Amino acid sequence: MKIEKLKLPDSAIDFLKSQGFEKLYPPQADCIKSGLLDGKSILVSAPTASGKTLIAMLAMLNYLSKNNGKIIYLSPLRALAAEKFAEFKKLEKISIGKKIKTSISTGDFEHIEKNLENSNVLILTNEKMDSIIRHGAEWVDEIGLVISDEVHLIGDESRGPTLEMILTHLKLLDLKPQIVGLSATITNSDEIAKWLDCKLVKNDWRPVPLSEGVYDGGKVMMSDGEIFEVKPSLRGIPIDLGVQCVQQGGQSLVFAETRVRSKSLATKAADIVSEMLEKKELTSLEKTSKQILAENEHTEIVKTLAILVKKGVAFHHAGLNQKCREIVEKEFRKGTIKLLSSTPTLAAGVNLPARRVVISNINRYNAKVGANRPISILEYKQL
Repeated sequence: MKIEKLKLPDSAIDFLKSQGFEKLYPPQADCIKSGLLDGKSILVSAPTASGKTLIAMLAMLNYLSKNNGKIIYLSPLRALAAEKFAEFKKLEKISIGKKIKTSISTGDFEHIEKNLENSNVLILTNEKMDSIIRHGAEWVDEIGLVISDEVHLIGDESRGPTLEMILTHLKLLDLKPQIVGLSATITNSDEIAKWLDCKLVKNDWRPVPLSEGVYDGGKVMMSDGEIFEVKPSLRGIPIDLGVQCVQQGGQSLVFAETRVRSKSLATKAADIVSEMLEKKELTSLEKTSKQILAENEHTEIVKTLAILVKKGVAFHHAGLNQKCREIVEKEFRKGTIKLLSSTPTLAAGVNLPARRVVISNINRYNAKVGANRPISILEYKQL
């Protein structure tokens, strides 16, 4: 389905096309057929990078063109909320019969900012929305569209109860808001859809086919039967796997379990990756390194990042400020950063074009039991 065929104002269509959207992906088209632009509540269960952000944007544009209420976009993470705010802030350029005002709040849970009352698109963390509800903000009754990102986390031991309370409250508002849930591919999506009173749109389509493999004893065995060797080095197998992909002309994303290890892995990869770069790539990376130093306070973490970026590698975790994270993500998308080491927070809603993803450790520290435990199937699928 082409973008211009959508039942949206011409100004909205022009905006979408200016952002590079020409044709809908299959999951997006399925949502339109299921009544997304008719105000129907929908739960989208689809893989990472299948276009769920555009689904949210279409719902927003449709709602704003027909209604005067508020839109709430719920995010489980501050970093993800900040990324979506930057993306949805662009909606303010559209002439849609009313002024679009986008705001974000992820901080002090005991303080409700005045700007939220005067905005019609609000990007909030789940915890912030919970605080707003508990403090009885009057404008909550004006909410007409709720978009819940990573809604499958409702089953998470730590984050799930808060999200469940929020959605229960919002479902019962007098306006009966349209609810759009954005979910990973999970087995119980039908149960969540039934609980939310949403129509389930389930589609396993991906823009790039996914193949999976396991490393053991110097070899990687792929799910399709292919086997290839990896030459071990002192850098360690996760980096060896990542570097091998860079040598073949691709980009690698290596997931680490902690911030410290994320930086350590990137450091180990730096010298060998820099040897593979062309002169024009090194020149471009030098400019990016200077940009990082020019736009940020010269803390140890910023200086380390700037040094590594010059060599075509970087790390990414919640300890980096938003500016640094955005620069790293932008350069990885451009293809100048060849290997990126990150903590799992990057997997929540941030889509990057890696040819190879390496999970360096399948265990995570579980504070409840005081020991490492294997990551869940859901987390693995999200990575």
